[in-house]
Amino acid sequence: MDAPHSALNNAGSDAGDRTDNIVRVKSIRKNGKVYPYVSGQALRYWWRDTLQKQFNWELSPIIREKKIAFTEANPIKYPDDDVFGYMRALKAKEGGTVTRISPLKNSPLISIVGQYPTNDFGVMARQEGDPVPFEHEFYSTVFKGIFALDLDSLGNFSKIEKTGYRNMYPKLIEFAESEGLEQDETSCKLSNEERVKRASDVINAIPYLAGGAKNTSHLTDVSPKLVLLTSISTGNNIFMNIVREEENELIFDLNALKEVLSDYDDKLTSKVYIGMRKGFLSNIYEELEEFAKESENIEFGTIKEITDKFTSKIDELI
Repeated sequence: MDAPHSALNNAGSDAGDRTDNIVRVKSIRKNGKVYPYVSGQALRYWWRDTLQKQFNWELSPIIREKKIAFTEANPIKYPDDDVFGYMRALKAKEGGTVTRISPLKNSPLISIVGQYPTNDFGVMARQEGDPVPFEHEFYSTVFKGIFALDLDSLGNFSKIEKTGYRNMYPKLIEFAESEGLEQDETSCKLSNEERVKRASDVINAIPYLAGGAKNTSHLTDVSPKLVLLTSISTGNNIFMNIVREEENELIFDLNALKEVLSDYDDKLTSKVYIGMRKGFLSNIYEELEEFAKESENIEFGTIKEITDKFTSKIDELI
């Protein structure tokens, strides 16, 4: 995700700041360098918001009780309860606590190259009296992150009495029966058609991701400029180290990609789909394009072309 002149996720002020009107970016430190990041929760917010606005998802209503908030916990009616998971503490007579581990898992987005965030100084001076100074940090970097969508658990809801795995409760079981869903003693499952639609929407939302802090003054396009997609029969995410920092520069390591594709060849259950925006990492674009032409198992194209091609195969994978 290319983020020039950006401040996508902020941490507020530090206790040691010289004034109260400083907004710091979220960051971690490694080997003396500062690496800005976008929290995993923020990315999920962008994703859910995009699914609502671009794919007309009806989101689960949020219920607030004193110091806690929760969703309806109805993954049959509300696709975001299915995809993003939930936890709700019902009264004992209503079924007790139910939880759903999210089929969509993602990391934070971490800056690939260490940064020295810039302080930008501003002032509010339109009012009468003294001007009010303020400042915030921003940076120019490229973020990377990983995600996984568990196609086995998507649209598949457990009745098993096990912490973290009990998705169903009596009213939800009754609702499933009224909807004619496939059920047995241990689980309830949506139709394959609905499961394919939800999975496809999640992937097809990638080119339209939008969000981030300071949009009024930075307006960052957070839609990814490089995406690698595949279906794999293990829980490992094999693409994490393909793009990395080397001597303070961002590199795409084609040899590393070839190595993991060779190592996991027997675990891949689909082609590998590589989407890339022209103009981003232009030094590797032609090499990747040629690599794809030489392999029948690699698809290469724009971000939108690649997500469309990948999702067209989801019905074969579910």
